[in-house]
Amino acid sequence: MFILKNAWISIKRNKGRNILIGIIILIIACACTITLAIKNTAVDLINSYESAYDKEVTISFDRANMMKDFDSSGAEGRENARERFDNIESFSISDVNSFAESEYIESYYYTYSIGLNGSNIEKAEIESNNNMPNFGHGKENNMTTTDFTVTGYSSLDAMSEFINGTYTMNEITDNAWDIAFDGNYVFINEELASYNDLSLNDKIKLEDAAGKTYEFEIIGIFKENEDGTDEPMSMFSNSANTLVTNASAISNITENNSNLKATIEPTFIINSYDNVEKLQAEFYEKGLDENFILQTNEELALSGVASIQNINSFATTFLTLTLVIGGIVLLVINMINIRERKYEIGVLRTIGISKFKLTMQFVFELVIVAFVALILGAGIGAVSSKGISNSLLESEINNSNERYEEIDKNFGGAGMPNRGNKGEMRGKGMPVVQAYDSIDAVVDIKVLLELLGIGLSLVLISSIASMVSIERFSPLTILKERS
Repeated sequence: MFILKNAWISIKRNKGRNILIGIIILIIACACTITLAIKNTAVDLINSYESAYDKEVTISFDRANMMKDFDSSGAEGRENARERFDNIESFSISDVNSFAESEYIESYYYTYSIGLNGSNIEKAEIESNNNMPNFGHGKENNMTTTDFTVTGYSSLDAMSEFINGTYTMNEITDNAWDIAFDGNYVFINEELASYNDLSLNDKIKLEDAAGKTYEFEIIGIFKENEDGTDEPMSMFSNSANTLVTNASAISNITENNSNLKATIEPTFIINSYDNVEKLQAEFYEKGLDENFILQTNEELALSGVASIQNINSFATTFLTLTLVIGGIVLLVINMINIRERKYEIGVLRTIGISKFKLTMQFVFELVIVAFVALILGAGIGAVSSKGISNSLLESEINNSNERYEEIDKNFGGAGMPNRGNKGEMRGKGMPVVQAYDSIDAVVDIKVLLELLGIGLSLVLISSIASMVSIERFSPLTILKERS
């Protein structure tokens, strides 16, 4: 009690010096609060971006492994290369389902594509006439043996062309998303619809090479947003003859038709990128041809956080410099304070005050001043940090909202199935970023505890001068010098 009483009396007696120390600590507290809030904002953004991307793994053809130590030059070499390529074992839906039964995989989806011919619908194409050079792209030279590519998606997540904006839905039936993934329903390109004078709810018939017919109902009409085309002399887009349906419809068609060639493109969501090599070895054990490899989206997932990590690094550097400079300034001021109060120390030591009690008095003086300054500094910093943090988030919030609106528009603007909450639309590079609507959300208990720790650390560091000086001072020497 004696120590605290003396510390309080000394603070009141030396108001000017203690106000100066308080102002310095207040400035340090403000700077630290704002910096810690910025770091929290940066960490929130980084976590949001990391969670915005599912850890995806796809199966890709390994051309380098295929052609390794293999000479494909000359007619014989090309024939050997073709034979080697034909011998590659593809995988089926049952294989994909088997691959997915792994401890490393959380979920999966896939696209399933086949080629069919039109029965009551014509392929969108303009055949070359006698006055137009063919350029090898006419019907007779077309490598495609069927009229239409019918692509089935296993789920909404698999519809990447709509998510990334390659396709946009122009017209859609009211119940389209309720029935889209079950039954013979299709979305067709607007060019194909115009070419065949088709509209919503019309029925189209397709047939396989054996002449078996399959009927589909049109529940949506989309357009392709890319201007390019694989055929320079074609007036139609690449997707003009693409029909979009669900994977179960394709599976029903191929189930009893082994002659149909299907293309499967699975995407697996894994629990960690570190398990990719183990997963690839597991796939090979389950029968995946070794000319296929696994590829991830890790590089893409990390690309979005580079600039935010720079902000985090800058905030860390600024915080470090603030603490170093602040600590040095407080140490110098405290050393000057000790020298000015040298006679006081000599008197107190002469009347029997121990070195420990005297040291603790000086420490408590700093602690009291620092505590008041930290509270004021935290309050001022908290008010300021909310606006600063929201200004950092503003562009991310706007981009996030615009992206959600754009995707919803791509799917027809009627609301995507099971995607009513933006927070549920994850895994496709869309971070869920929200503005801070309260100071508590920016400067939480963690920040306050960190700030308290920083303040106490600075007090202890700056108190080193008083501790050392008091231990070295001899009370008799001090009083003689004063005389």
